[in-house]
Amino acid sequence: MRTFTTWTGLDDTARGASVAIGNFDGVHIGHQAVIDLARAVADRSGAPLGIVTFEPHPREVFAPSSSPFRLMSAETKAHRLEKLGVDCLYQLDFNEDLSGLSPEDFARQVIAGGLGLTHVVVGDDFRFGKGRAGNPADLEIFGQTMGFDVTIATLVETDGGEVSSTSIRQALTDGRPRDAAKMLGHWHRIDGPVLHGEKRGRDLGYPTTNMSIEGLHPPRFGVYAVKVDVLSGPHEGSYDGAASIGVRPMFGENQANLETYLLDFDGDLYDTHLSVALVDFLRPEARFDGVDALIAQMETDCAQARQILADVP
Repeated sequence: MRTFTTWTGLDDTARGASVAIGNFDGVHIGHQAVIDLARAVADRSGAPLGIVTFEPHPREVFAPSSSPFRLMSAETKAHRLEKLGVDCLYQLDFNEDLSGLSPEDFARQVIAGGLGLTHVVVGDDFRFGKGRAGNPADLEIFGQTMGFDVTIATLVETDGGEVSSTSIRQALTDGRPRDAAKMLGHWHRIDGPVLHGEKRGRDLGYPTTNMSIEGLHPPRFGVYAVKVDVLSGPHEGSYDGAASIGVRPMFGENQANLETYLLDFDGDLYDTHLSVALVDFLRPEARFDGVDALIAQMETDCAQARQILADVP
């Protein structure tokens, strides 16, 4: 997958794609339906399959003081889109110039001019241009005069109602990762580098990897059964594990993070990149009477995670 951060100066091989446009936070089954419509056109026409999205997320620009809401970092999103067979990721820099374009200027300068797109697929709730003034009907009109086709996708629903990033966030807040996964079409994952921590887990006999969740919507604090992909380094591969998300009340910490213990693993993962998938919520975060009680609980957590993950491919 090729990634571009600008719509200007692209060579001919990066132009002419059939794309889906949106933020695609979570890349849930509704997003995947939009992408599949763009894929069908790409397959028929021989065009590249592309995604147009924006970094930073526009909400981070317009409401910088809002609580963390993202389901995915840019890295996690790119990994998921690559797995879906996307050829070109146009991860456009959402800066003052881009955000200030009128809907018509966005269509002319970005879609038709810079990217030279042949077909655009958007959800029926899509809004674009300065002040979110443009809607899908406007995009269709612009496409007729500027030379690109437009498909408007309807929102996807399940038995539980409309699939949305908001409903997925709520499932994670409630500690329901399997419900989130049904809407996502995949496990909810947290990706990132392994950071150097206090190394307390090693002293307790359970060495853990330490990862930041800064900027992400925090799932319910507590312990989870997890699937772990080591994405780089000599231990690259897939593992089972138990992970804790929270502020470590036993040690008076206050910066939320993700700590993961890989079952049946022995090695150094510092400075590698991991992708940690939340499978089941085991228990809430807790403070224990002492280290011995904590270790006993960790033994129980790992045994429970092992049992659950034995049935998870």
